[in-house]
Amino acid sequence: MATPLSVLLPFNRDCLGADFIPGKAGDKPSEVRGEWVLVQDQRLIVLADDEGFRLPSGAAPAAFDGLLGEPFWLGRRRGTECWVAALPKGAPIPEGYRAETLIPMQGARLPDDLLSLGGMAMQALWWESTSGYCPRCGERMERLPGEWGKRCSRCRYEHYPHLHPAVIVLVRDGDRCLLARKAGWAPNRYALVAGFVDNGESLEGAVAREVKEEVGLDVTDIRYVGSQNWPFPSQLMVGFVATYAGGDIAIDREELEDARWFPRSALPDLPSRHSISRFIIDHHGVGR
Repeated sequence: MATPLSVLLPFNRDCLGADFIPGKAGDKPSEVRGEWVLVQDQRLIVLADDEGFRLPSGAAPAAFDGLLGEPFWLGRRRGTECWVAALPKGAPIPEGYRAETLIPMQGARLPDDLLSLGGMAMQALWWESTSGYCPRCGERMERLPGEWGKRCSRCRYEHYPHLHPAVIVLVRDGDRCLLARKAGWAPNRYALVAGFVDNGESLEGAVAREVKEEVGLDVTDIRYVGSQNWPFPSQLMVGFVATYAGGDIAIDREELEDARWFPRSALPDLPSRHSISRFIIDHHGVGR
């Protein structure tokens, strides 16, 4: 079976290929030097020069005057250690650096490799910020050697980073497809129906339920087409196409501002190429 092209989307670690080897806490380097993946409020801090986007390298950048949080070892890229650290929201950006958004819907300009490293860094920092204490007994958690997970020092409960599965679906009907938009998006910007998977629910069941709940339609022939890690803060977007099976559009106004059918010849403004939403439309749209 051929590997889906969606694995090469930014935020999927696969797009880094053999250049990146993920780290495990148990074999963390003794010296804290290498490339620095610095994150501030969903932005990546890069060096500001005319050579494109570059990460700081060497020892921890002294220009941040002790404001960086405790470094977290992410792994190794092209033989160089990658260290993650957080810069507090509102802290000034030193001269010679600039902050670039990691959010595609806000016009991300970073190349795919830096988007992916930044996404992994955000997920690692989110996990660190939410896993300090045992969810069972409240005692402090300790990192498991050679693992991303942690173990409670009292009750020995083991806790691992969470990924929250969500489905995203293109509904097709002949030469038209269903697209929807949320309030606050750019004018005339439409994308796909999406939502989180419920407890005890299959992915296909989540697709059918979300389409019914958000736009009032029934679907059939639900088929998987690809997936994308989505680090805002820790989702896994699982993409599908489905065929319209009946019903009239009835919009859930708490979720969506609008939803409508669009012919292939007159699609609205779509998400950027960084998202699986655009990938599905481009590769599995109407008439394909």
